[in-house]
Amino acid sequence: MPIHYLEIVATDADAVCSAYAATASLEFGEPVAELGNARTARVEQGYLLGVRAPMHDAEEPATRPYWLVDDIESAVAAAVNAGGELALPPMEIPGRGMCAIYFLGGAQHGLWQL
Repeated sequence: MPIHYLEIVATDADAVCSAYAATASLEFGEPVAELGNARTARVEQGYLLGVRAPMHDAEEPATRPYWLVDDIESAVAAAVNAGGELALPPMEIPGRGMCAIYFLGGAQHGLWQL
C-alpha cells in the first residue's frame, strides 16, 4: 500500500513548512481549501505532503499518512474490524478522490481512494 498523502497538523504550520523547505528542498504552494487549507509540496517519492494548522480547538497536532486503497469502503471495514475507531467516514474531496480517518493504537491513520 503506497502513501498517497501525508498530512502534518501543526500549531505553527508556516514554521514547519519553512523547516521542510530548508532541510528537504521542498517547495510549498498556497493553502488548498479542500485540504483544510494545507500548504502542499510534492515529495520526491511521489506522494503529496500537506501541512496545516488545526481546523478547530479540539484538533491536536498529528502526523497522518493516507494509504492509497482500491476500495475505501472495504478498507474502512477492515480497519474497524481490526479495532480501529472511525473518526471520519469516507468523504469525497471534489477532484481528489475519497478519504477516511480512523484511530488505532494511539495513532491516526488515513485511507485514500482515487
